[in-house]
Amino acid sequence: MRLFIAEKPSVAKAIAEVLGSTDKGNGYIVCGDDYVTWCFGHLLESAEPDHYLSDDVPKNENGKKKWREQDLPIVPDKWVKQPREDAKEQLANIGRLIKKASVIVNAGDPDREGQLLVDEVLDHFSNTSPVLRYWTNAADRTSVERELSALRNNADYISHGRAAAARDKADWLIGMNLSRAYTLKAIRGGSRTLLTVGRVQTPTLAMVVKRDRDIGSFKSIPHYSIGVTIKHEQGEFLANWKMKDEQPGQDEEGRLIDVSKVEDVIQQISNQSGTITVFDKTPKKKYHPKVYSLSDLILVASNKFGYKGEDVLNTCQSLYERHKLTSYPRTDNGYLPESQFSDAGTILAILKSINPSYSALIDKADIKIKSKTWDDEKTTAHHGIVPTLHKGDPTKLSEMEKNIYDLIIKSYIAQFYPVHEFLRTTVEVGIVDETFVAAGNIVTLNGWKDVYLNDQDLSAEDDDKEEQQFPLMKKGDSVTCIAPVKKSLKTKPPSSFTDGSLNNAMSNIYRFIEDPEHKKILKEEDGLGTEATRTTIVSELVRRGFLTYDGKKIISTKLGRELVDALPESVKSPVLTAIYERMLKGIAAGTFTEEEFLAKQVQYITDQVNKANEGSIKVGHIPKVSNLHKCDLCGKGLYKLAGKKPGSFWWQCSGAPECTQTYSDLNGRPRRK
Repeated sequence: MRLFIAEKPSVAKAIAEVLGSTDKGNGYIVCGDDYVTWCFGHLLESAEPDHYLSDDVPKNENGKKKWREQDLPIVPDKWVKQPREDAKEQLANIGRLIKKASVIVNAGDPDREGQLLVDEVLDHFSNTSPVLRYWTNAADRTSVERELSALRNNADYISHGRAAAARDKADWLIGMNLSRAYTLKAIRGGSRTLLTVGRVQTPTLAMVVKRDRDIGSFKSIPHYSIGVTIKHEQGEFLANWKMKDEQPGQDEEGRLIDVSKVEDVIQQISNQSGTITVFDKTPKKKYHPKVYSLSDLILVASNKFGYKGEDVLNTCQSLYERHKLTSYPRTDNGYLPESQFSDAGTILAILKSINPSYSALIDKADIKIKSKTWDDEKTTAHHGIVPTLHKGDPTKLSEMEKNIYDLIIKSYIAQFYPVHEFLRTTVEVGIVDETFVAAGNIVTLNGWKDVYLNDQDLSAEDDDKEEQQFPLMKKGDSVTCIAPVKKSLKTKPPSSFTDGSLNNAMSNIYRFIEDPEHKKILKEEDGLGTEATRTTIVSELVRRGFLTYDGKKIISTKLGRELVDALPESVKSPVLTAIYERMLKGIAAGTFTEEEFLAKQVQYITDQVNKANEGSIKVGHIPKVSNLHKCDLCGKGLYKLAGKKPGSFWWQCSGAPECTQTYSDLNGRPRRK
């Protein structure tokens, strides 16, 4: 018997439909001699710190072991994975099937995490049967059929899972230890707020805090320039003043801040004759924008529709899993494998049949055009998000699904239009020892931009704007300066982050790094977080009260800013991710071991915990100490704290963590034993 273990039910269903479903059981589908079962995300999770702590550690009112400085850092000797509470039944179903199988197929998603997700289930049940690997980016019938006919050896991908496991353990070490260490440090300062720290979430929070402070401290600087109308015998055009390097009245940034100097120049050039000193027409081409990665799609959807990143991800997941209209969405790559180029004619025909509104655009497409987006050397485990070969029903899409689907379709159709061509025209005019410049584009072939007429989809990829048209002229022609005007300008503050721009910043975190080596690593790798986790990280920071929304803007809260101020630079810098990625890449390639990686993480965590265990900080909510209700053990006043259930409370000694006495609440008073 051959057993397929898919990452999620939708993939299992897609595989079963191709294999030919003959029966169903509890948590599996029978397809003749094949069985198909599924996970729903990770069925196993890392054990909580309580599992590794001594039984001598006292417990709190919830039955959990108390957080204490002397127990940190918590470093497991042997890492334990436990079944998720809501996954025990399905895990048991899979276990029974594994014991019966002669061959197993790992059908996890095509990435590190998907590899680990199924491999760890096989390890949990000590599987000894041979394992194959199913690895595809789409769930449509044709893609599934192709992959089923070309299954690979799972052993070739094991190292990807090991890299994911190493990352998971290292993130556990950081999250569990530093969250406890800094929460306890805040408790010593009187706070009663849970402070969570993470390798990805903390640098993300720090980035938003810095942006907010840059905006708050920004002081607009007025400065000036000059715009003129240049009159030529064949027509007029607009130009702007190009200041000399030694122009008086500039600040250190090269801005003209002395308005009197502007007025002097205007007086000198008004109605004066001049000469065209430069007239240059250069043929230019603008190649097709890549198809969408998830980050690029989130940025465009945020700018165009105001959608939140998590909603875009969920919508893409629905288009992929439920409707099967688009390929795997959690991708950081916008290129396409050359092997899929031959599918273009069929895909465009399907799109035309199920989306008649695109008929005119598709009819003008030329499937012989092969854009630079098709590039095997630039694709990774994933490729860009594109329409599939599935003949679905777009009328069943929600408004958000339709809007996202529309973006994906257009980016695909555009690949089969010609390159956009134009003449880049540059003009310089000399007038009374001053220089004025103008530039413009003359489109000679609109090409792929025909797909985006009257559309603003390309804000993430295309900043090219058509500019003014010039009269017929040449270098050396005489002109006259008319209507010079003073331009009053102001420097602008940076923009607040939105879901789209923050996701994009996390994806391109290298732009915020100064060290050349770390910048290079982060540029080559996945950035801060992954396509699958970025939106979740932002949502978690909002849920924890570190970030909040102000309309579309994402801004930091007082608590978020206090936490960032309390943490050392190494914890809140994305450089740690760069160091991680270099080693994880080595694990995936087999040139570095998980043991070596974790040894370095343990040393780092130990150093950070030792620093955190010194002194105290004041972060978050500091409750009032009761003068009426005292601790029975040490005599200090008690704090009244909110419980987990709305309207519930409990009492804690203000001498914590040295005094661990707590009391339940009885009608607004501590319940005495």
